[in-house]
Amino acid sequence: MELPQKKFYRQRAHSNPLADHTFDYPTDPSSMDWSKHYPSYKGDKVRFLDIGCGYGGLLVSLAPLYPSTLMLGLEIRVKVSDYVQDRIQALQHNEPNTYSNIAVLRTNAMKYLPNFFEKGQLTKMFFLFPDPHFKKTKHKWRIINSSLLAEYAYLLQEGGIVYTATDVEDLHEWMVERLSSFPLFERLSPSEECSDPVVPLLSESTEESKKVARSGGKAYIACFRRTADPQNTLS
Repeated sequence: MELPQKKFYRQRAHSNPLADHTFDYPTDPSSMDWSKHYPSYKGDKVRFLDIGCGYGGLLVSLAPLYPSTLMLGLEIRVKVSDYVQDRIQALQHNEPNTYSNIAVLRTNAMKYLPNFFEKGQLTKMFFLFPDPHFKKTKHKWRIINSSLLAEYAYLLQEGGIVYTATDVEDLHEWMVERLSSFPLFERLSPSEECSDPVVPLLSESTEESKKVARSGGKAYIACFRRTADPQNTLS
C-alpha cells in the first residue's frame, strides 16, 4: 500500500486550542475502547503519548524501538490527524509486525487527557515543537504551562519522562522554567540525556525538526523526570 502524500492534507500550521471544536471522548478512561485503534490489541495500556504529534514522524521512529509498547499521538488539526491515520494504516498493511503498536486520535490535549488516561499510566510524554504563541496575551495557550503541569504529573508514573523540543529559544526557556519550578519534575542531567535512546529522535524524526535542520536552525531540548509524590517519600 502506498503511503499518503502530505500535499493532499495541507492545513494551517496551528489551531486555537481554546476554540470550540467537536470531539468524541470517553466519560472516563475505563470507557475507552482501544481495540479499534490497535490491530493486535490485547488489553495493554498506552504508555507513550506524543501531544501535538504533527505528521507522526516520532511515532513511526519509536515503533520499532519499543515494539511491545503502545504509543499514541494526539493532534487537534483535522487534516493532519487524517494524514497520520492514513500513514499508520499504510505502514501496518505493509509491515504489520512493526507498526501495530502506534495510533492517532484527534482531540484537544488541553481539555480531555484525563478522559483517556488513568493516574500514573504514562511513562513518556512528548511535547515537540509546539506552537510558541508569541504574543504575551496568548501565553495561556502554551501546552506547557503552570496550570497543566499538575495534570501531566498526575498521568505520568513516577520515573516517567517529559521530553520537550523547540527551535524557539524563548519558548524553550519558558518550558524549562515552569517544569523546573514544579515540585514533581526534575531535569535530567546531560549524561542522562545522552544515554537516552529517545533523545536523538527529538531533533531528527519530526517534520518540524527536519525543517529546522534544513534551515540551519537549532533545536533546544530539555527532558524532565517525574519525581516521587511527597507522601511516598515519607518513612
